[in-house]
Amino acid sequence: MPNIKSAIKRVKVTEKKNLRNRMIRSAMKTNVKKYETAVEAGSADAALLSATASAIDKAAAKGVISKNAANRKKSRMAKRLAKAEA
Repeated sequence: MPNIKSAIKRVKVTEKKNLRNRMIRSAMKTNVKKYETAVEAGSADAALLSATASAIDKAAAKGVISKNAANRKKSRMAKRLAKAEA
């Protein structure tokens, strides 16, 4: 544990941010997994894709994942849906 006051504060702030980021990332991953299981089961639709893309966008907006990573994930999901429907 640090002795300096500013270092103690940094540890507290880092722990809070880490918890927030984990919660957001976990929610995003849960949505992605639901989407992937729906695609495999053949019950995925555009509404589910939209909801999952929204969760990914929220994570990107909050800085949990980068904008490019979010766009890459959404693109791959849309491709899988198009392939499953065809």
